[in-house]
Amino acid sequence: MAGLHLPCAAPTRLLHTRLPRWLLPAHWPSDSAGRPALACLTLAAGHIEQLAPMSADTSPASPTDWDLAGAPVLPGLVDAHTHLDKTFTLERIGHVKPGLLAAIDAMMGDRAHWTREDIHARASQALQWAWEAGVTRIRSHVDWWEPAQEPLAWSVLGELAQAWAGRIQLERAALVPQTAFEDSAQAHRLARHIAASGPGALLGGFIHSHHWTPSSARQLLLAAAEADLDLDLHVDEELNPAAEGLALVARTLREIGYAGRAVCGHVCALAAQPEAQALATLDAVAQAPITLVSLPITNLLLQDAVTGRTPRQRGITLVKEARERGIPLLLASDNVEDPFCAVGSYDPVEAFATGVQVAQLPEAFDSWSQALCRPDWLDRRASPGWDAPPPLAGRVADLVIFPRASASGWPSRAQARVVLRAGQRLAPSSDDTVTP
Repeated sequence: MAGLHLPCAAPTRLLHTRLPRWLLPAHWPSDSAGRPALACLTLAAGHIEQLAPMSADTSPASPTDWDLAGAPVLPGLVDAHTHLDKTFTLERIGHVKPGLLAAIDAMMGDRAHWTREDIHARASQALQWAWEAGVTRIRSHVDWWEPAQEPLAWSVLGELAQAWAGRIQLERAALVPQTAFEDSAQAHRLARHIAASGPGALLGGFIHSHHWTPSSARQLLLAAAEADLDLDLHVDEELNPAAEGLALVARTLREIGYAGRAVCGHVCALAAQPEAQALATLDAVAQAPITLVSLPITNLLLQDAVTGRTPRQRGITLVKEARERGIPLLLASDNVEDPFCAVGSYDPVEAFATGVQVAQLPEAFDSWSQALCRPDWLDRRASPGWDAPPPLAGRVADLVIFPRASASGWPSRAQARVVLRAGQRLAPSSDDTVTP
C-alpha cells in the first residue's frame, strides 16, 4: 500500500475500507480471492450511518470522502485489564528479581511512597497513551490491601473516570487479598463499600495457590452476589498444575445463581494441567457467566522466570480451546513499565501481537481481532459466543485505521494509525502518511 494521504477534515464517507470478517453481516460478498469485499462507511453526526459493499461506480465525490485503498479498520479498542495505579514505577524501583511474587514484593516497597499527585500523574499519562492508540474502554485493577481502608488510588481513578468521561470509559476493579474475605461480615462490608463507589466499580481478588483458600474465595463470590457487583479476578496466575481457582469460581457461580458478570484474568495454570482436567474446567466456564482475559506480554515475562535460564513454558492460557467453547475472551495490556512488566504502551494491539505469535492464532485480523474490540464481553449480559457482534451501523464512529498494514499481515505494521473519535480525526502525526 503506498501514497495514502488522509486529510485532517472529518470524513463523511470511508471508501474501500477493509473490515474484519467477524464484524460484517452474514451474507457480505467476497472478492475473487475469497476475502471480504471492501466496504463503504457513511458517517453522520458522529455515528456510522450506513455500511454497504463498495460498488464499481462508487468514487470520491467530495474532499471529505476518504479513500482508504483497502487499509484495515477496526472499531474502538477495549483494554480489559490494566494496572494504572502501578504504572510507570519501574524506573524509580530499579532491579527486580524474576517472577510474580518478587514483583509483588518490589511493588509493595514502592507503594509506601505513593501520593495522590503521583498516582494522578502516572495514570493520566497512561490514559493519554490509550487515547492515542484508539482505546475507548479501559479497566484498571487497584491494589486494596487493607479491607477497612480505601486506597488513595481508588478515589484518584474515580476522579479520572469522571474527567475522561465521553472519551474513555474507565472502570475500577478492587484487587483485594484473599485474607480479606476469610471473615464473612468483613467481606460483605467491603463489597457494599465498593458498590457505593459509583458506576464502573467492581469487586476483585487475587486467587493464587499461595494466597487463597476455597472458603475465602467462596466468601468473595457470595459478597459480590449480595452487593449486586460484577467481578474481575486474578485467577491461577501461575503454572502450578494443582491450581484450581478457575474451576472453583465456575462451579460456585453456578451454585449460587450469580446474576452478574465475572471476568477471570490470566488463568495460566490451564496450560500446565493435564488436558482432560483443563478442558473439563473450560467446559464448566462455558456454562457460567464468565469472560476470560489473557495477558500475553506480562505472563510470558513472569511465568517460568528464573535468573540466567531461558524459560521452558509459555504463560499464555488455552485461548483456542476457550474460543471453541464460545467463551468470551479478550486480550489486554496488563502492566506497563512497573515491576511486573518492563515494557508495554497501553496499546492493546501490541499485547495482541504477542498473543498471535505465542498462541499461533490464525486469521488475526478477520477472526481474532474480536478479542480487542468486544467491550460488550465485559457487560453483565454479554453477547453470546464469537459470532454475534453488535451491528456496526448506528454505532458511534470510533474507528481505528491502520494505513501501513494489510489485513493478511496485521498486526504487523500496526503502530501507525489514524484514530477517529465520533467521526473526528485525532491530531495527525508524521506516522499517518504512508509513502512507497
